[in-house]
Amino acid sequence: MPRRKGKRSMQGWHASSEAHIWAMPTFTPTRDAGLARLEAISPRLGRHYAANRNTDPGPGASPTTAALSPWLRRRMVLEEEAVRVAHEGQAEAGEKFVQEVLWRTYFKGHLETRPQIWGDYTARLAAAQARLEHEPGLRRAYDQAVAGRTGIDAFDAWAQELQAEHWLHNHTRMWFASIWIFSLGLPWTLGADLFLRHLVDGDPASNTLSWRWVAGLHTRGKTYAARAENIARYTEGRFHPRGLNEHPEPLDEPDLGAARPLPRADAAPEGDVALLLHLDDLHPESLPLGRARVARVVALQASVPDADPAVAAFDAASLADAVARAQAHFGCPAAEMSPGWNDGLPIVTAWAPVGPSARALPPAHRIRRVWDDTVWPRSTAGYFKVKATIPALLATL
Repeated sequence: MPRRKGKRSMQGWHASSEAHIWAMPTFTPTRDAGLARLEAISPRLGRHYAANRNTDPGPGASPTTAALSPWLRRRMVLEEEAVRVAHEGQAEAGEKFVQEVLWRTYFKGHLETRPQIWGDYTARLAAAQARLEHEPGLRRAYDQAVAGRTGIDAFDAWAQELQAEHWLHNHTRMWFASIWIFSLGLPWTLGADLFLRHLVDGDPASNTLSWRWVAGLHTRGKTYAARAENIARYTEGRFHPRGLNEHPEPLDEPDLGAARPLPRADAAPEGDVALLLHLDDLHPESLPLGRARVARVVALQASVPDADPAVAAFDAASLADAVARAQAHFGCPAAEMSPGWNDGLPIVTAWAPVGPSARALPPAHRIRRVWDDTVWPRSTAGYFKVKATIPALLATL
């Protein structure tokens, strides 16, 4: 989509996109399923991706999304694996897909170097939830939006699709957020919370910063406006919404302060260690463990508060798959998460970005991947500094 002054091109939630002939996968919470999906879509990560990624033909139709994000979000499939497939198979034609994968890493790095954004979001969410208890008009408008009873045809269909399928097309997420904020006048934090609880690929960084992007808070003064003509075009005439605010004023909030230096990661100690897995990194086989020897493994499930049961179940099954792979790879037993589970061994865990996992982790040696150490320090401002790292990243694959 072309840029316009004061407006936003479609770059937010990254459910990797592609041409109509891709079949929508069953989101099976295993690494094998994610790799199978990546292999199936690999021939079309080039020109087809760039040309068709914005079109949402709707549930039940062959989608334009590659639908890798449930696995990428949990690092059951690694970003570098997806990028390598696109780069090797498509060369320059795969550049757009590579850029979109990097948006996911950028958002994590941006929130990691500006954690005050997450703190502000959680505080504003609590305040908005309190308002629901005391403002009947706001409660009524919120309930109508969640139930898909606003009278805006596209939005109502998407609200129901979100809770039935736990999935929305990337472009649709942007439209939905814009209508929520600017046409319905609802607090953006309540919409972000709705997404995070119901999307099977819900990611604290991508979700929070994408909602802020739409609202005009990430890049100050630039909103993403949902327009009826654009929705009709990219939903292939399925919707013709009326009553949209197509020329919104951006939201205004106090500046949240400068970025902090990226916190230092730890080195894994030599000798036997206990490996703690969490939902932000479920590929233990490739962790930079150095001379550490994994003697036991345990999983910590820190799903978002009040997560939809289907999302929480996907989280649990994803963790179980990672534990089974870790047992096979390291030849070690699994432990139950209980006091003394590590039997006195040093605890090692993958770096957990800002969000529920980071908040729930006990003291541990936190190790970080080269991918993140390359991109995150450049994620303090806009995306384009990150985009400049792509040639260096590709050279390391």
